[in-house]
This record gives sequence, structure tokens and C-alpha cells, in this order.
Amino acid sequence: MTLSVTRAVLGLQVVGLACAAFIGSPPAQADTVAYVVNVTVRPGYNFSNADDAIAYGRGLGARVGSGQSYADVMAGVKSDFNNADDYQASYLINQAVNELCPALIWQLRNSAAHYQPPAT
Repeated sequence: MTLSVTRAVLGLQVVGLACAAFIGSPPAQADTVAYVVNVTVRPGYNFSNADDAIAYGRGLGARVGSGQSYADVMAGVKSDFNNADDYQASYLINQAVNELCPALIWQLRNSAAHYQPPAT
């Protein structure tokens, strides 16, 4: 490569990096494989297969996306799995939103901000 071509390529790379920094990072992408691995390897959920796990996770995303409160989503997961463990329920909700519905991450965080577990 000649020196002028090298400079031109480097100049375009600098401009590209500057544009990327100005625009921000690209939106998060859904990662169904990571979700399935994380919720089927972890004990406690017992999905019959990967499709059921994905369908359940997308259902959780729909509940978050519809504005259902974090407390209600948590209660639903606890009821569905007959398990009162807050960590188990919150892990599944977090995995579903982070891996299947990343556009809803901030909505989930805002909804969960003042969540208090029910008194035992």
C-alpha cells in the first residue's frame, strides 16, 4: 500500500471511530442460546425443552413490556414454579429480559428499583 492510501484508510478509521463514539454503541441483540443455557443448566426451572424455556422467557418480556409491575412479575414466576425463592425468580426474569428482550432492560430496572420482597 502506498503512503497516501495508508493515510486515507487510517483517516477513515478515525472518522468511523469518532462517529461510533458520537452515535453510541449499537443496540443490544437478543441471545437465545445464552438464555437457554443459563436457565436450563441452572436447577429449579425444569423446562421440558428449549422451546418451552424460550416461550416462557418471551412471555416474561411481554409482561415487563406491558408495564406489569416487577412485584407482579416476580409473584407470577414464583407461582409458576411453586418456589418462593426471590433469587430464583429474579434470576429467570433477569435472564429473560437481558438475553431475549434487551430493549426492555431499562424498563425492568425502573420497575424493580423499589421492589421489596414480601415479608415472610
